Amino acid sequence: MKKIIVTIALFSSVLFFAQKSENYLQVGYHSICCGTPSDKPVMDYITQFQKKNKIKSFETYRQSGLGREGEFNIYIGTDGFSKKQKVKFMKGLRAAVNSQNKMRKPNRDGNITFDETQMVKKADLSNARNLTLINNK
Repeated sequence: MKKIIVTIALFSSVLFFAQKSENYLQVGYHSICCGTPSDKPVMDYITQFQKKNKIKSFETYRQSGLGREGEFNIYIGTDGFSKKQKVKFMKGLRAAVNSQNKMRKPNRDGNITFDETQMVKKADLSNARNLTLINNK
């Protein structure tokens, strides 16, 4: 029993100290009739940016259950970036989202939204339902 309590305490403290971002970018995945688009291009961009800029990890969350057809949001923590990295990251993320939206079939495939001027605060996420941490290493 003692080992279980110690393990839970250790795991909780690691999660508490690992979550440092206070500001998040929101990428929304919406459906029209046949489900949401894949998050693979955006997640691939995050991984590529992380490796290229030698950033240890991104604090990324996924909020699911936002609609009948699997609509969801991805929240990306930005506090670990320098100003230059943040601008570069948002520009690349915007390009990845626009590229994926251009390739979709307008009356069938869902779309992706991203507004770089809209920042979500950690306090807002603490009240969100169906929020899971995505590990990007």
